[in-house]
Amino acid sequence: MATFKEFRNNVKPNWCPGCGDFSVQAAIQRAAANVGLEPEQLAVISGIGCSGRISGYINAYGLHGIHGRSLPIAQGVKLANRELTVIASGGDGDGFAIGMGHTVHAIRRNLDVTYIVMDNQIYGLTKGQTSPRSAEGFKTKSTPEGSIESTLSPLEIALSAGATFVAQSFSSDLKQLTALIEAGLNHKGFSLINVFSPCVTFNKVNTYDWFKENIVNLEQFPDYDPSNRIAAMTKIMETNGMVTGLIYQNKERKSYEDLAVGFKQEALSKQDLKLSRQDFDKLLTEFK
Repeated sequence: MATFKEFRNNVKPNWCPGCGDFSVQAAIQRAAANVGLEPEQLAVISGIGCSGRISGYINAYGLHGIHGRSLPIAQGVKLANRELTVIASGGDGDGFAIGMGHTVHAIRRNLDVTYIVMDNQIYGLTKGQTSPRSAEGFKTKSTPEGSIESTLSPLEIALSAGATFVAQSFSSDLKQLTALIEAGLNHKGFSLINVFSPCVTFNKVNTYDWFKENIVNLEQFPDYDPSNRIAAMTKIMETNGMVTGLIYQNKERKSYEDLAVGFKQEALSKQDLKLSRQDFDKLLTEFK
């Protein structure tokens, strides 16, 4: 069985010192080892942005996709080889701006993919502009007078779209984050894990201290039931989206793969995809 060290490679991350993404990377590596995966059983697909680099820093199959398109690629990988454990990753701009359409449809489709969003509430790679997760009044290079747009709530959107697994964590809480990623990997269906991952260079508002003061951990509510969708939505709204922990999980709904008629358990790479002459002739007759 692989240890978390075996999910490391020799590529040194070039994130800024103190970036929350370091902890997200460590949590993915620990979680992968804890659920019993080998490096060749994991694929990490990422988008554009600082967080998009993460696919190159983990010893597993990896693909650094284009802006907002990590989820279509990740779903394609899973459909081609359902034997692989697939993680999609990116930032709040990647997933909740240009890629939001893909995010919503991936949620409702419920393919067995875990989506980890590193939410720093700013565009870091392009040197500090407002993202869909930035608060009203947030001043950046693109909003010098303060943002006049409302903050997008991905957790509310996920529940509304029919999500079967919704969780949120903080990069500083490595124990909780690792446990949530493990739960997401074990969940049979689409898992959304939003992670508060502070940008120490360009976001001087949503700092580590700010998150520690504002986060509401579900561990404070021992009677909380994550299977109750209404309670989950209420808790998100009560905490203004600052709640962390396993917020909602539906174990009853089947995944896309289990519902797709004729979808074989065997990976495409192991199947004989050659058409017989009989099948080829049959296809031709359909176009006559």
